[in-house]
Amino acid sequence: MKNNYAIIALVVFFSCVCARASEIPDSLQLYPADQEVTFLTLEDAITVALSESESVQIADKEVQRAGHAKKGTYAALFPQIDLTGSYQRVLIKNDIRAMMGSDSPMAKQMTDTKIGSFNTLAVGASASMPIINAALWKSIKISGQSVELAVEKARASRLELVAQVKKAYYATLMAKESFRVFRELYENALSNYGQTEKKYNAQKASELEMTTAKTNLAAAIPNVYTAESNVILALWQLKAVIGADLDANIDIVGSLDDYSGQLNTEPSYDSLSLDRNSTMKQLAIQADQLIQTVKMRQMAYVPTLAATISITYSAVSNDPIQNLGWFPYSYAGFSLNIPIFSGGKRYHDVKQARNQYQQLQLQTQSTEKQLRIGVQQQLSTMQTAVKSYGASKDALASAEKAYQIAAKSYEVGRATLIELDNAQLNLTQCQLSLSDNIYSYLAAQAQLESILGVENFEVK
Repeated sequence: MKNNYAIIALVVFFSCVCARASEIPDSLQLYPADQEVTFLTLEDAITVALSESESVQIADKEVQRAGHAKKGTYAALFPQIDLTGSYQRVLIKNDIRAMMGSDSPMAKQMTDTKIGSFNTLAVGASASMPIINAALWKSIKISGQSVELAVEKARASRLELVAQVKKAYYATLMAKESFRVFRELYENALSNYGQTEKKYNAQKASELEMTTAKTNLAAAIPNVYTAESNVILALWQLKAVIGADLDANIDIVGSLDDYSGQLNTEPSYDSLSLDRNSTMKQLAIQADQLIQTVKMRQMAYVPTLAATISITYSAVSNDPIQNLGWFPYSYAGFSLNIPIFSGGKRYHDVKQARNQYQQLQLQTQSTEKQLRIGVQQQLSTMQTAVKSYGASKDALASAEKAYQIAAKSYEVGRATLIELDNAQLNLTQCQLSLSDNIYSYLAAQAQLESILGVENFEVK
């Protein structure tokens, strides 16, 4: 009776497994077959990212903003011309009290007289231009460096974006490779189950082997779905990085094995210096700005000289305003300002700027150390990946051969299902390890390119 229950349970279990197995796709189908799909190479993905990414557009806008600010600073060197106009209506006129009368003091009287006009009109123009202003000249130079800093930040944004695109692209290839491996694992489990079922029906395989084969098949199905989901998520990440619509039908071409030729045991590059590193360049520009800021603060002690010219036309009348007589007035001159005492403000401004410069020097030293560590870490990762790739490649060849032998031996009854499962496990691990080595190398290389600040990085 117990055996009958076991057989019924196996039948039900097998029916569920077969129902799930029938849903497993023969190949990776990311979009409906009737919809058009755009396939991107790595170069295509980078091109799209550089033209569509929000971070790059923001950086370009910052360059434009800095350029406008620089032009605005230059405007201070040109004459500043202003038109002025004013109107005044007197509500109560001033009074003048005067003594009126004969020569006799007793006959004199006090008399109040209203003076002025009710309406006063004035229009004019004035112009001023700095002749000597050392602090202004330094501020103009600092504004020019601000543009240079914005351009370098935009370059840094592009370098970081390219690194992100490459890593997202490689991650998608890795996810696809994982799907292929787990799909192959499922096919092998399905084939092994078919063989085990035939043996079981011929009473050449035990119930334990039959149950194990079914379990292996059932366990292989979730891995396929998980791998497929990982491919979809990796593509979504790539779409987000390049600035594409997340609902767009986009796929990539190629495989990780296409990049295996780039692996080198001891990679050598054009330069491992940090001269082109964007962070170091930005710190260098900021250091120059602070040097100029110190000088600008020191120039606050220097006298300034400006030229001015003004012309004004004014008119007065009582109500109503008519028959106005205009009276011109103009002048030209120079304005000299000699700083004497400001309560120590200029002195402390210079000290503050020097302190900021010293802080930046310490920050630069710390940043350089961290970047050099980062370079060595990426190089170490690349070298480890290359060495591991060689060992994994040899191990994969052996694992494939071992699996073929185990499969043939199991087919003719010279090997157990456990031995075949062990061979399958070793093969899967070697396949994933080989792909992981390639991915680790490529991801580290992309990050190294970003650190070194090289747009077109070539491995020798």
